[in-house]
Order: sequence, then C-alpha cells, then structure tokens
Amino acid sequence: MTAVPPARRPTTGFAGLAARPPAKGVVIQTAFPGDVVLTTPLIRRAAERLRTPVDVVVVPAAAAVLANNPHIRDVIVFDKKGKDRGLRGMWRMIRLLRSRRYEVSYHAQASTRSALLAFLARIPRRIGLRDAPGAILYTHAVSARGEPHQVERLLHLADGAPDRRDPEVFPGPTERAAVKALLEEAGITGDFVVLAPGSQWATKRWPYFPELARALGQEIALAIVGGPGDRADARAIRNALGGAVPLADGVGRLSLLGSAELIRRARVLVSNDSAPVHLASAMGTPTIEIYGPTAPIFGFAARAPWSRVVEPDPLPCRPCHKHGPTVCPLVHHKCMRDTPIGRVLAEVRTVLQIVRTTGGM
Repeated sequence: MTAVPPARRPTTGFAGLAARPPAKGVVIQTAFPGDVVLTTPLIRRAAERLRTPVDVVVVPAAAAVLANNPHIRDVIVFDKKGKDRGLRGMWRMIRLLRSRRYEVSYHAQASTRSALLAFLARIPRRIGLRDAPGAILYTHAVSARGEPHQVERLLHLADGAPDRRDPEVFPGPTERAAVKALLEEAGITGDFVVLAPGSQWATKRWPYFPELARALGQEIALAIVGGPGDRADARAIRNALGGAVPLADGVGRLSLLGSAELIRRARVLVSNDSAPVHLASAMGTPTIEIYGPTAPIFGFAARAPWSRVVEPDPLPCRPCHKHGPTVCPLVHHKCMRDTPIGRVLAEVRTVLQIVRTTGGM
C-alpha cells in the first residue's frame, strides 16, 4: 500500500463546476471526535457542491482534528456541555448562525438540538437524515438505503459522491515534529505497531492489551495512542513490557492530529471500536478492530485496506448498544472477556505479513 504523504492536500474540483455565485453552507456535527472524522468526506463533498469551503459546528474536543482542512472556512465551537449549556448558550449559537446568513445546513448529527439550531437560525435549506429525531425540522430529509457505512450515509446528505470517499485529516509540521521526537525518545527507527487500548465507553475496552503487547513486543516495536483518560491502560502496557521493548507512549502527550500522524507511520493499528480506528482510516493504516457490545453492521468499521475485524463468538445479548453502555447490562462482559489474545495476535501477524510482502506503507 502506498503511504499517505504528510502534506497531502486533495483537490476540491471547484474550478470544474459551472460559474455561479457560491452558496454559504454549514455542517453541524457536535458528537465525539471520531464522529467528526467520519464527517470529513461530507465536508469535502459539501464544499465541492457549493464551490466554496464550508463552516463546521463542533464541540471543543473535536475542533483541533479539523485543523488545516482546505475544505473548511471556519470551525465554530459549540460548547454544549460547558459555557454554551442551557437556553442562553443555545440562543448565542442561534444568533451567531443567523448572522452568517447560511443558505444551507447539513446535519451530520441526528439530534433534535442540532436541527433546532438551524431552524431557529432561519437557514432556508436544512438537510438531514430521515430517521433523525429532529427530522421534522429539516426542509429536506434524506433516506440512506440499506445499512451502509456511516461515511456513505452522511454523503447522501450531499447527494452522494462520484467516487469512493474516505475520512481525511491533515497533520501539520507541529504534529510531525512531535511524533518524530516521540519516536526518537523511544529509540524506534524501524517498523512499529500502534496500540489504542482506550475508549469513551468502558464496555468497549478489550482487557488484554498488556498481554498482547508482551507477545507482540518480542517481534516488533510498539507505540500507544490515547487521551488523558487512557493513562491507566497505557501504564498497564508499560508495566507488562517492563522496559524490555522499545515503546513510544503518546497517551496524553499527542493531540488528535499528532496521534493521526503516529498512526500514519505505523505498520498496523490495534484498537477497540473507537476514534483511533477512524484516524487510521484517514491515514490509510491497516487496522485490527476489536468489537464487543457494538458491531460492524452499525456502520463504523475501519476503511483502510487490509483491515480486519475481531468479534467474539456469537452471543444472544450482542450487540447490546449502538455506542457501548457504561457497564455490561448482564454484568459478565463476555463479549470482550471471551475474545482471546491469540485471535487478535494472529490477525496482527497476518496483516503485518501482507503489508511487508506487498511493500505497503
């Protein structure tokens, strides 16, 4: 597989469209950072159709992942759980959106609050999915046929795309320098595998990453990605390795774009069903994705070539939740606990062999 250049910039195709005044558009996606990454194909397609970059409304945690994106004019931060909480914050955002005189809004998040923002901001064309809770407030409600990946689902909001679209993020010089320093600090100069043991949802955390790291560490160098909340998982991996294996620990040290750059340089990512999977899809890095309470049929699986899914043996209680509950409803958590290390290790070795044989990355 060909590596994605760090300075990659896709073309928008604006020049090829018929001359007409560009329309002002906004994409509203106030869910988690991973959801925002999956929205980037829609952002690009909306910019192409409107012949000008669009604005995007996101929560604070997701704003940084959109930096350097050439299809975005402005990132508008809606701190819906902080300073913009409640009616006063909602009204502030409504007034801001109204003042910008958008002609069209694309609703990537299926929420009544997002639909209400655009409705009260008097945006004349409001496009969202027909099965969204706030669909009654849209002027155009779109149906996504079948059970497509979330990327294709969202692209329906802009009438689809003529070619395959994957997520895209754009690490810059700062992120490349941070990753270079991290790898040098760990003494890693060759191939490595990235582990992403964390998740916003506790039940989506596979518990055997330390044991997997111990086995993999005998074959290849390792790195870890994650946010500040994943430090305990990273510490467990470090303790399992005991300093005997080169390890680049970026947990809590790298930004989202920095994590994307580290994943880009890796041979393989091993992750729970969480945001790093979508960063790997944007970077083209093969992924071993471990599922538990959720399932690939929900439309959030890895999209990079040679990616593999690891699921538990059939369970009558699975899947139990679209995102993953805080605790297992039946307490046993078999969907994660019964997925053996050997199965994941075998998938990692298979993909590593494919990548090395084909000369990818």
